[in-house]
Amino acid sequence: MATNFKITKRSVDALEPRDRPYIVFDADAKGFGVRVMPSGSKTFIVEYRPGAGGRGVAKSRLTLGRYGAMTTEQAKQDARTALAHIRLGEDPGAEKTRRRASPTVADLIDLFIAEHVDAKLKSGTAQGYKIALAKLRLAHGGTKAAQLARGQVAAMHARMADHPYGANRFVAIVSKLFSWASDRGLLPENHGNPAARVGRFKERSRERFLTSDELGRLGDALKLSETMGLPYEIDAANPKAKHAAKPQNRRTLIDPFAVAAIRLLALTGARLREVLYTQWKNVDLDRGILFLSDSKTGAKPVYLNAAALAVIGALPRIAGNPYLLPGRREGAPRADLAKPWAAVTRAAGLDGLRIHDLRHSFASVGAGASLGLPVIGKLLGHTQATTTQRYAHLADDPLRAAAEAIGARIETAMETGR
Repeated sequence: MATNFKITKRSVDALEPRDRPYIVFDADAKGFGVRVMPSGSKTFIVEYRPGAGGRGVAKSRLTLGRYGAMTTEQAKQDARTALAHIRLGEDPGAEKTRRRASPTVADLIDLFIAEHVDAKLKSGTAQGYKIALAKLRLAHGGTKAAQLARGQVAAMHARMADHPYGANRFVAIVSKLFSWASDRGLLPENHGNPAARVGRFKERSRERFLTSDELGRLGDALKLSETMGLPYEIDAANPKAKHAAKPQNRRTLIDPFAVAAIRLLALTGARLREVLYTQWKNVDLDRGILFLSDSKTGAKPVYLNAAALAVIGALPRIAGNPYLLPGRREGAPRADLAKPWAAVTRAAGLDGLRIHDLRHSFASVGAGASLGLPVIGKLLGHTQATTTQRYAHLADDPLRAAAEAIGARIETAMETGR
């Protein structure tokens, strides 16, 4: 039932509920009305025919808001605006439906992880993406993606000031998320990237190069870890401490495969996953090469110097396991080196040293020997010369000679500390 009357606070208050919903329309603004429900709730609406209008076009209804949360004056103003857009040929109801159906930040994250992160990125890189995206989801997952503002991303970045590298990486990943979403057509045309122009923190270099003395201490700790074992301490306050071994007997042997992995990382400059996931079929002992079909930068060879070949030559082959460095699960590689690395670096007095610093140290030894950036870059598998630029001066020595020279120097330093 439709009735024409002037919509005011007093007239709306006077409307009584009926057995069925009904609408009363304003006498002044055509299409502007109040829908009254049997429960007594009252909602402001605009009814209109979209496009060119006419009786042949089905009516649409735009909900403006509920009376109480919205005043009659607010409703009138919104109705005037909506009706003006309708006269210009727009369809505000369809636009509202589109906005309501637009993806949230959480929706974008789910699609991005499924279609890009898990599908195209290496496992280590993917894990970093997921950590950053989890932070974004926690803070703004329910926000419509098209409405996420640059200020919100900047505020999250600012709260990570204590960790400049991680904060900057977070912004880069958010930027990648929204660029990907725009390319996929999941956001409105010309939608601005909310991570664009967010000022980055100045980062201190994370690289650390081991000196000859430090390489010697690392080598000593590795030898001790596989012979006598590394010393460990106990909590004297623990009730079970009285049952612990005598101080002179408190030593732990490190898994020989873990020790071999650390030595190979130091002697080859390879990445952690490249070493852990190497299978025996990838090893050519005669030519002294590991053929990696799927490294971070794609297929590449890792050149094995004499010291690295000796480490591999001493490794036993485990029946049923194809990996150079087998893990505990049958047929699987070793998962990581976190615990043995922590124990070895603690024994060597190198707390805070990262496994990746062995790769930097490999490059720095080559640079110190004036082997040249092109050669060092090829040994490390760099695809761009700028990645190697941090290390040294240019040179053109053959790859084999370079690998041998670096390996010999590192082996000597680890054996003698010089």
